[in-house]
Amino acid sequence: MTLLGDAIIQACSPLRINYELLGNTDNFLHAHLFPRYEWETGEAKKMPVWLYDKSHWTNPEYHYSEKSDGELRQKIASCLENAYRLSNEPF
Repeated sequence: MTLLGDAIIQACSPLRINYELLGNTDNFLHAHLFPRYEWETGEAKKMPVWLYDKSHWTNPEYHYSEKSDGELRQKIASCLENAYRLSNEPF
């Protein structure tokens, strides 16, 4: 997860990354990484992303699309490959 967080930081330049590990609803452990940005409102920056208005999660405008988000996905993937390669270099 730290490598993915590093890749997101490199690709997106957020203020920080919120890491969340869950297993309370689903019967398996899974993780979420949420980059947090300067443009978020003051209160929103301080609260968990789950407290954003429900419309933020259900609005099709925010759904993933290869056409609009593919370049960012590729940038993050490239940064992740680089972070992985660097993590395996000997000291």
